[in-house]
Amino acid sequence: MRFNWFPWKFIVKRAARAQGFLDPIALLGQLQRFIQPSEVNVPIELLRAGAVLHARGLINSRVIQHNLDWVWPYWVERQFDPNDVAFIPRAFSITHINLTHRNWTAVGLPDYPELPIVDPRGLVTPFLDKWSLDFWLIDQQGKVLAPSKVRAAKQRLMLNQNLTVITEVADAKKVLTSHVSVMSDKASPECVIEIDASSDEPGWVVVALRPYNPEGISFVYNVSLNEKSTCWTIDGKECVSFSKPAERHHVSHYQKGDVFIHLQDSDNQYQGSCDLGMLTAAALFELDSKHGRRQLTVSIPLGNDITEKLTSSTTNTWDHHLCDVCKIQIPDKRMQFLFESAIRTLLLHSSEEIYPGPYTYKRFWFRDAVFISHALLCVGLSERVKKTIDGFSLRQDRNGYFHSQEGEWDSNGEVLWLIQQLCKLTNTQPKPSWHEMILKGSQWIINKCQYDNQNIKVKGLLPAGFSAEHLGPNDYYYWDDFWAVAGLNASSELFALFNELPRKNKFKLAAKTLLKCIDESLALCAKKLGQKAMPASPNRRLDAGAIGSLAIGYPTRICEPKDERLLNTVEFLLNNCCVQNGFFQDMTHSGVNPYLTLHIAQVLMRAGDKRFLALIQRTVELASDTGQWPEAIHPHTGGGCMGDGQHAWAAAEWILMIRNCFIREENDCLVFGSGIHPDWLSTSEEIQFGPALTSFGTVEIYIKPAMGGKSVIQWQANWYKKEPKIEVHLPEHPSVTVVSGITQITIDPAQ
Repeated sequence: MRFNWFPWKFIVKRAARAQGFLDPIALLGQLQRFIQPSEVNVPIELLRAGAVLHARGLINSRVIQHNLDWVWPYWVERQFDPNDVAFIPRAFSITHINLTHRNWTAVGLPDYPELPIVDPRGLVTPFLDKWSLDFWLIDQQGKVLAPSKVRAAKQRLMLNQNLTVITEVADAKKVLTSHVSVMSDKASPECVIEIDASSDEPGWVVVALRPYNPEGISFVYNVSLNEKSTCWTIDGKECVSFSKPAERHHVSHYQKGDVFIHLQDSDNQYQGSCDLGMLTAAALFELDSKHGRRQLTVSIPLGNDITEKLTSSTTNTWDHHLCDVCKIQIPDKRMQFLFESAIRTLLLHSSEEIYPGPYTYKRFWFRDAVFISHALLCVGLSERVKKTIDGFSLRQDRNGYFHSQEGEWDSNGEVLWLIQQLCKLTNTQPKPSWHEMILKGSQWIINKCQYDNQNIKVKGLLPAGFSAEHLGPNDYYYWDDFWAVAGLNASSELFALFNELPRKNKFKLAAKTLLKCIDESLALCAKKLGQKAMPASPNRRLDAGAIGSLAIGYPTRICEPKDERLLNTVEFLLNNCCVQNGFFQDMTHSGVNPYLTLHIAQVLMRAGDKRFLALIQRTVELASDTGQWPEAIHPHTGGGCMGDGQHAWAAAEWILMIRNCFIREENDCLVFGSGIHPDWLSTSEEIQFGPALTSFGTVEIYIKPAMGGKSVIQWQANWYKKEPKIEVHLPEHPSVTVVSGITQITIDPAQ
């Protein structure tokens, strides 16, 4: 039964006015006038995520600012400090959200979904969206070394067998170091924290239970310490074990304040509760009286229904997953570390489904999944990508739409493009089980294009939608259309592999037709703009959203490297939308975006414009000490200001950037070394990269400096068919077209 007759709008209007509120119906109507009419105003998934984020922010506003004598996470300590560059006034803010230091690093195992995170001061959040553990050092005078209150700290990521985050903080007399990793050599995978503390004075190591995480408040209602004083039970569910018995133990509820205030109380409390969910607890371990040192291990069983499978198998080790991936050796060890760390980031975030982050973004988007999968493919992890594609069909609607967020029309083109990339780079046929998925996905694009739209600006384009949410409000985004063209071209090639020539020709023609519509729309934009350039949509002026239109050049390579529209758009972005050599996305992100910065760099490198090197260098500088990038970065604090604190799409773009610096594909040609930094050739260290998958075969590259400034470049290849055309474009060296059959050349920069 439907109730459209019910006068609900009138009732809402009247109720709002009676209470002195704005008319919400009129307000919503006015808001909708700022967007293009669309099937979906805002994806419900994003509304839901935003509601959760701001609900926590509302709780943060009720708790944090009234209790600034507590020990809070690092972002709070800085964001609420009026003397700090990260300070944000709170006068009219209804919610308090981490907008200055959204940084954390996940630890874990390949093929295991639980991802504990560690913040920049060593705060450990073992479970998704739950409580955290902090670690302090207190002396007999009550002076506490609390990492979140310390401005300087050392943190690094060790790429060992267990992927370990090491955090060290110190003051004049105390040093506190933590090692955080996930291990699976016991009954179940555990988050293991090894603490090493030392002090010139007698004191105590404190393991503190905190009712918050890097996003804000996360409730804790009760805790109990077992009889041996070696284990906490938190809210009757999770356990935290200590390698030695706690010698003192304190618990506090909200009305009594933070347990931090009670560390020197004489009485022990072995259990406690808080109706408001703001329980804090502290287990204290005395420093050795002779050496002033204490080592302690804290472990938290992570538990999962696949635990038995993991612990009985050797295939979830890092060594197993990394043995055949692409390797790199370059003089710049920071860049090399970022590449190696990025591969591990992608492995962590592709255990079941692919997620773009371990916390805020631990949910699925086709867009992120495709970019991440492409990077996994390019470093040789093709079986992992096949598994991912197998799962895509489960998210495809009956009408062929690859649905992760309603109203985002780029997904179909991206999925089809990825399948084609997999087949090309591995020289394999598409799986027969993918046939129906490809067919339905391709037909959806054709059906969705608005060829009957009488508005000449948008005729033939995909409908207005939310697209990549950082481009702006609903509109006819060229980003979606370029991906649709790429998808239809991919589909044409895939049906050629299926030996279905009518469908091959059908989708090739559909791609040409859509591209013609885009060209006609862009021609109208050129008249309006006074130059050949590509705004985000035919309804927009050039602005930061135009970053999406670069998709025509990277990664789809639909246009030639020096297409005038592409390069003029890049020029606008460089001149108007960059902060300190990083692309600043005004819309939504309001921060410097690492992966979009690399999109510009890819276009410039493809065009032979050396300015791409400055963008790469800036991306290196934006990485955290543990080699991670948040989605967007505050231009002054250098901390994350948007999205997840460890963004897997950014890691994927770093991998793809480095890969293309060494081995880049242009139509029927392989280009070697066009992104190599000139400084690397001035050292005596040999440079290596590979094995890397290409459309022509697997390639490894070796570059050796030679006498007199010459460079020797050598490659080993396993070609799928005949050897492709090869060009070597080393920086500050003449370009060389290689004679077929040659696998080594010496290039003299003086020639």
